[in-house]
Amino acid sequence: MRLYVEVLLVVSFCSNALLVMGEIGTARSYDPPYLSTKCPGYDNGNLPVGGMFAAAGNLVWDNGAACGRKYQVTCLSGPNRPCKEGIITVEVVDRCRNGACYATLVLAKNAYNAISKNLKAKINIEYAQ
Repeated sequence: MRLYVEVLLVVSFCSNALLVMGEIGTARSYDPPYLSTKCPGYDNGNLPVGGMFAAAGNLVWDNGAACGRKYQVTCLSGPNRPCKEGIITVEVVDRCRNGACYATLVLAKNAYNAISKNLKAKINIEYAQ
């Protein structure tokens, strides 16, 4: 029984260790329509299932190389304690739509709602590819 508990603790620690080595950034949400993305191959019929996708801000866009990358994201803080527990995985399908994007990742509404209680808040996140 003790060995089982030790293995469980190690597995739990390792699954959370990935985000300890992640980057710190910010996230906002964006609403549909999600059409006309800057990444080739994504349209309304090809977007990731469940709305778990994002637009890349200027810091991660990397001249389009961010297209298709997957990031694990967790909420760290924000105004009025918006964070929900958990880690989500999002796929980059677009570039932030305004030229001066003020977030590292702009999450689709469903993805944002999975980690934040307040869809209008800009939140602080930890993210890792």
